[in-house]
Amino acid sequence: RREGRSHAAMLRGAAAAARQAFGRTAKHTKGQQKRFMGGHDEKVPGNVPMEIGMGLVIGIAAGVYVRNWTQNDIKDWASSAAPAPAKPASAPKKAAPPAAAGADFDAWVAKMKAASPADAKDTDDFKYITFTEVPPFTPAHKSLMSKVLTPQLFGQLKDKVSSKGFSFSNAIQCGVLKPHLGVGATAGDEECFEIFKDLYYPIVKGWHKFDPYTQIHKSDLNPENLNFSRNQQVLFDKYVVSTRVRAARNISGFSLPPGSDEKDRLGVENVLRQAFSSFSGELQGTYYPLGKLSKEDEDALQANGFLFQKPGPAQLLGAAGAARTWPDGRGIFHNANKTALAWCNEEDHCRIISMQNGGDIKSVFARFCSISDSIKGAAKKNNADLMYSKRLGFLGTCPSNLGTGLRASVMIKLPELNKDPKKLEEICDQFDLQPRGSSGEHSAAVGAKWDISNKQRLGFSEVELVQKMIDGVTKIIAIEEKIAGGMTPEQALKAVK
Repeated sequence: RREGRSHAAMLRGAAAAARQAFGRTAKHTKGQQKRFMGGHDEKVPGNVPMEIGMGLVIGIAAGVYVRNWTQNDIKDWASSAAPAPAKPASAPKKAAPPAAAGADFDAWVAKMKAASPADAKDTDDFKYITFTEVPPFTPAHKSLMSKVLTPQLFGQLKDKVSSKGFSFSNAIQCGVLKPHLGVGATAGDEECFEIFKDLYYPIVKGWHKFDPYTQIHKSDLNPENLNFSRNQQVLFDKYVVSTRVRAARNISGFSLPPGSDEKDRLGVENVLRQAFSSFSGELQGTYYPLGKLSKEDEDALQANGFLFQKPGPAQLLGAAGAARTWPDGRGIFHNANKTALAWCNEEDHCRIISMQNGGDIKSVFARFCSISDSIKGAAKKNNADLMYSKRLGFLGTCPSNLGTGLRASVMIKLPELNKDPKKLEEICDQFDLQPRGSSGEHSAAVGAKWDISNKQRLGFSEVELVQKMIDGVTKIIAIEEKIAGGMTPEQALKAVK
């Protein structure tokens, strides 16, 4: 905005820009300003003696000169000072209202869209945007990407593109367009984690409290390394309704969903079909291509909670381009017992879910490891491997799901702790666990059934995270029993710790 424009003028300008760009009307309060410019008409009286007349002429000339000088000085002052109404010295400067800031931002996005060249990944229902300027983030933008992306970093990365055609603008598009997102950036292939690491690494540090510049990730997928005693299993079976372990796996050499084209998407599906067909014993099952579901299959998948939907435009995946040409190349696998589930080409190439009723976490984890190994074997048969980095662990679309990408959880009945959900959150935090109620985080649990899982994803091995969940849930059950026996939650936590 030009220097010297008043607050009212800025509001009028923002409204005009919004109406021009989007055809919307806006109501703004108009202020009126008065400027003091000085000056008046002067006349020389006639019919006076020549001496007096001469004196008056000289006096008038001097007066006119002084008047003009004074008037010009006042004009100069008025042009810089008058537009802003006088305020007390202590009055704070007001920022532009969020609506005005949002209108300016929307106008900027429209300008970027209009000037963007065609992207080879564009489809009829989705267009990528090329950002030639650092985004003018508004107070509504909450993502780590918006906090990390300085003008200097934007200038450093804006022209970089991976060998598979995923640009820096592609990487930040979801976070620019959707201010509510927490991470605000995606990857289009494994190369992105190297060429855009100066964006991703600070995001990873902020999200995971893990510094990939200095730390190394570790992996352990051997279920025999878990410590889960027979007594613990009996205790879990008493309180735990069901157990689940899930994580994503992506195949090296193929683009991730935000950057994928039809060839890569179908290539991923082919590798996964090979993996699913190799399953034996309890893992044997059926793959259901999403675009070829019968009404009967769709209803059955929906009833079991296995069906995933096309991401909406307000969601991360929709804004990142991962929903293009839906539902081609997407599908769902599950075994006959419905204890092994895999999603193909949703957020990642494959999301693995191992689950069963009861609290036998060791068996659930062992099944998960077996599925992961089978997918890795199928990748190797196609001269590929799983995407993996020694610093970041297993790679995926969103920086929030790197490392193990693993979430091990139990659905557990806690009638005593359910009486104080805030206290349960505090207790879980002591053990690096996260409770979710019936409507997600920070909500109550219907029937006192809580979903409790590990918090961390990166910097710990899979075995370490599952072990944290086992040990933490064991202590939470002990606290629950002590509260039932008459202790307060504080007394119970102190006794158990």
